[in-house]
Amino acid sequence: MQREEYVYGIRAIMEAIDAGREIDKLMIARDVNGQLIVELMEKAREAGVYVQRVPMERINRITRKNHQGALAILGVVSYYPIEHLVPELYEQGRLPFVVVLDGITDVRNFGAIARTCECAGVDAIVIPKHGSVSVGGDAIKTSAGALHYLPVCRENNIGRAVKFLKDNGYQIVAVSEKADFNYTRGDYTGPVALVMGAEDVGISPAVMKLCDTRVSIPMFGKIGSLNVSIAAGVVVYEVVNQRLRADFEVG
Repeated sequence: MQREEYVYGIRAIMEAIDAGREIDKLMIARDVNGQLIVELMEKAREAGVYVQRVPMERINRITRKNHQGALAILGVVSYYPIEHLVPELYEQGRLPFVVVLDGITDVRNFGAIARTCECAGVDAIVIPKHGSVSVGGDAIKTSAGALHYLPVCRENNIGRAVKFLKDNGYQIVAVSEKADFNYTRGDYTGPVALVMGAEDVGISPAVMKLCDTRVSIPMFGKIGSLNVSIAAGVVVYEVVNQRLRADFEVG
């Protein structure tokens, strides 16, 4: 397993933020306070770093060194700002294909989806900064290394990110077991963003409202739903299939 790197100590973490290091999350012990902690939390907020107040024991399990009640987990990869990625894809003459994961929390699901997306030529995955899995060592291992190659946009507000895609010409397609429109009847030959919801509650209502189309995968068994990584693979390859067919017809 690829080990995650970390920085401990209040001053060291502030220097890492100032240096522009990609920080996955910042853990601060609940019983540690003071002016330096206030400064650290303010600096983290300005940099968009996710902060968790945790029991001291949780930090001690990671390191027993002089961490002063503060430990930052460094990102394994660099994230791509969505406002940079979208115009770059158009400038490259690509037919954009993005997958949005609205609240996926299981690292194995995330890794499996990323592996499928990389194999299928998806241009990027979009995830929220809070309430979601991130790109750590376990995710990279589960993805078979795909996350080293597949751009990931980690956004503060997933609804705003989806709105940005919509405003830039993407068809936003919600994949939901609650929909009654067969996924094979959708048209994915233009710029498209597939939205997959959280394992337990699905796509959030705010994001669902932004979707242009809602599609589902027909179910014939007694369970009534697929694992989200399997569902993503099914619909991702429907997009690939339609685009290959369209290219063949044009050719």
